[in-house]
Amino acid sequence: MKGSRSRSVLPGFGLTMGITVLYLGIIVLIPLGCIFLKTSDLSWGEFWSTVTAPRVMASYRISLLTSLAAALVNLLFGLIVAWVLVRYRFPGRRLLDSLVDLPFALPTAVAGVALTAIYAPNGWIGQWLEPLGLKVAFTPLGITIALIFIGLPFIVRTVQPVLEDLDKEIEEAAVMLGAGRWRTVLRVVLPELTPALLTGFALAFARGIGEYGSVVFISGNMPMKTEIAPLLIMTKLESFELEQATAIAVVLLVMSFAMLLFINYIQWRASRRALAE
Repeated sequence: MKGSRSRSVLPGFGLTMGITVLYLGIIVLIPLGCIFLKTSDLSWGEFWSTVTAPRVMASYRISLLTSLAAALVNLLFGLIVAWVLVRYRFPGRRLLDSLVDLPFALPTAVAGVALTAIYAPNGWIGQWLEPLGLKVAFTPLGITIALIFIGLPFIVRTVQPVLEDLDKEIEEAAVMLGAGRWRTVLRVVLPELTPALLTGFALAFARGIGEYGSVVFISGNMPMKTEIAPLLIMTKLESFELEQATAIAVVLLVMSFAMLLFINYIQWRASRRALAE
């Protein structure tokens, strides 16, 4: 009929929005709310003394610095891996592409054990590094390597689709106008990839802050030296200090959430600048 509204065969906004809110509420919001609720059992003084204790501050520092270092390394090498996978065709490309997702599929504890066995003083790689005075396992360097392993897919998988959609004719036009290879990359390609790179960096960094399974074995778990914040949370839970554990978890959650908000703000600014241009 004329004027009648066309109906979609798919569920409408009301139903799908309701399912989305319900699902996210059960899976995300309620568990996170329980963390804040349990932490509220502490007074402000108790909360502050818990999250600023020297051992806790040392665990924050180790988690933040190693996560930042791993995310920065992955920012560079993840871009290179994504570039190779998108721009070149070679034997074994599909196998290499599938290997990128291996950290997603591999249990983190298995990855931690494997990395420890490889980089321990008597491991396959560690035995060659030890005479050089370079110790990897049971040091912050070992933690960083473990976080690089689990964080690489976040960079590659966020950059790869953008590279695939990037029009090569723009690069060819830049070259024809006299731009060199590096100038083309820095002025033409990189600005298009910046939002995806920032997203991958934020995801890898946030994942690194909360990573436990792949780090707990290779870190050595030495308080004030290689003890990460998630491990300290587990230690508090095993000691039945639930409120203190959730207080530390709240701080990590706020750090990760602030990082994601900051990156989203940068992406928003970059998108507005791109539209203006």
